[in-house]
Amino acid sequence: MSLPDNVQIGEGYTIHANVLLGYRTGRPIEDHTLVIGPNATIRANTIIYGGTTIGSDLQTGHNVVIREQNTIGDGLAIWNASTIDYGCIIGSGVKIHTNCYIAQFTVMEDDVFLAPGVSIANDMYPLSPNLQGPTLKRGCRIGVNVTLLPGVTVGEGSIIGAGAVVTKDIPAGVIAWGNPARPHRSIDDIPADVERR
Repeated sequence: MSLPDNVQIGEGYTIHANVLLGYRTGRPIEDHTLVIGPNATIRANTIIYGGTTIGSDLQTGHNVVIREQNTIGDGLAIWNASTIDYGCIIGSGVKIHTNCYIAQFTVMEDDVFLAPGVSIANDMYPLSPNLQGPTLKRGCRIGVNVTLLPGVTVGEGSIIGAGAVVTKDIPAGVIAWGNPARPHRSIDDIPADVERR
């Protein structure tokens, strides 16, 4: 595959068929350069826009979209049919499963995990011009089909149970679930034989 002029990618990459790298957004941005570190594996039908910087060891599934003006650390693994919208800050070791939507201006610290179907919102009212994504602190884990509303913070190491709707901040080190999500237990209550991150 011949790379566009605005794409810089480190050695050791694998790029599958029908991948589009360095796609130019219609939004007015200053820099359309896409930078990807070494050892990336980018699977079929992935689109990664120009104007984003991604660290080493990127792994995408099929039909992934990563928009412009994102800053992403090392070791991102993003599964099939998931989208990272523009203006996000994502740490290292983050895992995003299938069919997830990461809204603009979301912050995810290192080692965050999103299960399939997680949806993140950034506007309290549809079409609001004031966008603010959630903040997911280091090592938190978000369960299947969870919805995270704008501006909420999920604390370090916390777990959000499947199907929850997070409308308010969740403290560190808890297990929360429900609609609206509320803390119910400590992560210390997880049995010792269950692997923790």
